[in-house]
Amino acid sequence: MANPNAKGVKRLINACFFSVAGFKATWTHEEAFRQEVILFVVTTPLAIWLGETTIERLLLIGSIVLVMLVELLNSAVEAVVDRVGLEHHELSGRAKDIGSAAVMMSLVWAAVTWTFILF
Repeated sequence: MANPNAKGVKRLINACFFSVAGFKATWTHEEAFRQEVILFVVTTPLAIWLGETTIERLLLIGSIVLVMLVELLNSAVEAVVDRVGLEHHELSGRAKDIGSAAVMMSLVWAAVTWTFILF
């Protein structure tokens, strides 16, 4: 739990530890995130090799980073929904579906970015 009295550098250090814990939890519990990290590891060298300018390389790599960012947020939403209750509820299902749609949009955006830059 966060220390509400932490200020300055101590607060930043605490935030880094919480962020690392978030990455570990997502890696452990979310197969989609592991797949997206593998996608990032494979596509980053390709982006560096195939991108003709620095901007193209940044857009290619950034589009995959965006997918991982959206997946982290989707995983957080799913964890909160599951914490509230595992029984079926229309709003819980809607929240999870919306998070899934956001991930899908980020994947489509990555595909469009790669297509327009490379072809």
